[in-house]
Amino acid sequence: MKLLVSTTLAFGLVAGAAYADNHAAPSNGDSTGCGLGTTIWAGQSGVLPQILAVTTNGTSGNQTFGITTGTLGCDKDDVVASAEVRQFAAVNLDNLATDIARGEGETLASLASAMEVESPDQALMFATLKGNFTRIFPNNNVTSDQVIVSIQQVMAEDETLAQYVEA
Repeated sequence: MKLLVSTTLAFGLVAGAAYADNHAAPSNGDSTGCGLGTTIWAGQSGVLPQILAVTTNGTSGNQTFGITTGTLGCDKDDVVASAEVRQFAAVNLDNLATDIARGEGETLASLASAMEVESPDQALMFATLKGNFTRIFPNNNVTSDQVIVSIQQVMAEDETLAQYVEA
């Protein structure tokens, strides 16, 4: 029994470390989401505190409460984006900025695909994002998460594009 618990714990730590290492962190250095663990280990950096925060968030079942009440570091009005979209934006932020400014391009088309925007609506998406470039990229220090939130807010304001924004 001890071997099973030890093996499970070791696997969880390795998997958590791999997850933390492969996902871009927001500008505050925290990639743990919200919840009790995020609150307890707030301000601490490194892989171990992030693993502990994620583990606490996942095992204590408090994120639903935090999101509903807007506590524990959760924002009940936060925009949800898939991990694929967030990762894509983090890796391709410069190219995405260029394509949005032009209103076309391979990176923008890939984002549309990741967001599951249907082909007939992609031209509208591209034009809408181009028209809101300064809102999406207000400065040179904008993070990929901020860009995704702005993109989703802009899309939510359009009747056709709103269907592609995860809520």
